[in-house]
Amino acid sequence: MRIVVGLRNPGSDYEGTRHNLGYEALTALARRREAKLKRGPLRVRADLVRLGDLVLASPLTFMNDSGRAVRALVAYFKASPSDLLVLHDDIDLAFGRLRLQVGGGSGGHNGIKSLEQHLATKDFSRLKIGVGRPPGSREAADHVLARLSRAERKEADLLVEDAADVIELWLADPARAQEKAAHRRPS
Repeated sequence: MRIVVGLRNPGSDYEGTRHNLGYEALTALARRREAKLKRGPLRVRADLVRLGDLVLASPLTFMNDSGRAVRALVAYFKASPSDLLVLHDDIDLAFGRLRLQVGGGSGGHNGIKSLEQHLATKDFSRLKIGVGRPPGSREAADHVLARLSRAERKEADLLVEDAADVIELWLADPARAQEKAAHRRPS
């Protein structure tokens, strides 16, 4: 069983923000497979869709507490963290870039910290979606929770589709997916 998780903050206040680009990539993949995420089992606390031996899911918790939902998801589907791909925003990666890796640190991302804590491991795959550092003295939280500008939205739409391509490739060949992610450049 492979599980792809798109991190987000739920609710309309967070739609179109940098913080929810992981979720947008997940829903792009679901659309390609003509699937729609729906409320999962109560104990999982996630929207999900099962497509054979693949589960696409997004926690219904806020991002900073997503580890509880992902731990329940992994347990429910009897998967291991090595079968998990987590999609999330990353301020240390330039806007429009992608990076796929296994393990590593949280980079200060509270959603990833929560996953590492609740899974008791760092050994899961992550597709980092670059949102860039905040300009000037803007706080990181304000930056990731702000809606994208019109120009950024155009680039983000392409980025999300490219991220979905990387996810598709990860399912078949993780090493080639890592190369594809590394070569993604903003338009």
